[in-house]
Amino acid sequence: MILIYVDQITERLFYTLGFIFKDREIPYSLTNDFVKFEQSEKAKFNYSDRIFEKCININPSSVIFDENIGVYEIDKGLFFDEECLSFNGKVDPLASIFYVLSRMEEYTSVDSDSHSRFEGKNSVLFRFNWNEKASCDIWCEDIINYLLKHRLLSNKGIKPSLSLLPTFDIDNAYAYKYKGFSRTVLATLKDLLFGRKKRLIERQRVQTGILKDPFDTFDKITSLKDRNIDFKLFWLLGDFAKYDRNISVKNSKQQQLIKKMSEVADIGIHPSYKSNSYEYYLHNEIERLEAIINKRVHFSRQHFLVLKFPYTYKTLIEQEITDDYSMGYADICGFRAGTSRPFKWFDLTKNETTKLNIHPFAFMDGTLNEYLKLTPKEAIEKIQLLFDEVKKYGGQFSFIWHNETIGNYGIWKDWSEVFDFSIDLNIK
Repeated sequence: MILIYVDQITERLFYTLGFIFKDREIPYSLTNDFVKFEQSEKAKFNYSDRIFEKCININPSSVIFDENIGVYEIDKGLFFDEECLSFNGKVDPLASIFYVLSRMEEYTSVDSDSHSRFEGKNSVLFRFNWNEKASCDIWCEDIINYLLKHRLLSNKGIKPSLSLLPTFDIDNAYAYKYKGFSRTVLATLKDLLFGRKKRLIERQRVQTGILKDPFDTFDKITSLKDRNIDFKLFWLLGDFAKYDRNISVKNSKQQQLIKKMSEVADIGIHPSYKSNSYEYYLHNEIERLEAIINKRVHFSRQHFLVLKFPYTYKTLIEQEITDDYSMGYADICGFRAGTSRPFKWFDLTKNETTKLNIHPFAFMDGTLNEYLKLTPKEAIEKIQLLFDEVKKYGGQFSFIWHNETIGNYGIWKDWSEVFDFSIDLNIK
């Protein structure tokens, strides 16, 4: 048991120490009684400005003890064996973990893309070229190694386990089928107007049953179950709009497909684009999915990965969502929260740990192909590097594919081998 002294015990501190020690089953206790601390014969560690003789310490920044969402002068510096963040000139690995894990920078950022998203290229981890590193896990180990060197710990505790979690967003179940009369006519006229003869022929062949719909890769997804690979689906059920283009939830074929897939995997809600502005739509979409699969829906992933702190997560909690899988970026790969381990969301507006479980993902198919413009070979190399990082520190290696991206269709020609590679990663 290690005894830690602080001048002030805060919820932010509990949250951070839990991430460092609790998951590794390393016992610790806290005190702000300096007399008790001085007299204790336990292994001791000082996280304060106070000076104790013959006691190692980290001189803390104010981040973990502030009550408000602060704006700090952030740089980097060496703590023990690893570089971490410094706040107003103070190198502080504990504050580094809390700052990144809580996504504090996103509360105060005014930079966003055309979808009002905080972009990875604006993050502090990207600034220091740490976005593809499990930074929070690295800092945890650095703190633990520091304590080991000074013989305050006898071992590193239990390494977090490694698991693989493929996930799929179903934004558009079919390319041509079941679109309804109006959408089909308009799409056909548009193809005629722009001279897209190939699409006209393809649409006709699919609708007459001669050709399989190119987005219908659900047999391939289902086959993962036969290999004992667990996976999750996130289904878009919003009303038709510019960025919400799935077939109608009222379509019986859509409902049949959802019911069929719910027999082999958990299905979560993929909140529509416009639900980010109106909670009413999110509530309706959750109810739609629950009515189809006849069970409660408790997990989600944001369509277009639109996360607005703290509003998105507060809304999800109000709608009784317990687990969210949106923690990652569209524009870059890596670890948005500095870890691949699931963790509880900390609400900075209330300074409290919530019940919402956050499940980070390491990459999305569209990031590799459409944003980074990687070749399939380059994408495989990128995935391997990300996986090796998770394997080194433990965690859930989760990633996003879409039903339309794994069938070698259109711009996704030759990308099924990338999908297969991601599925076949060896977690042993």
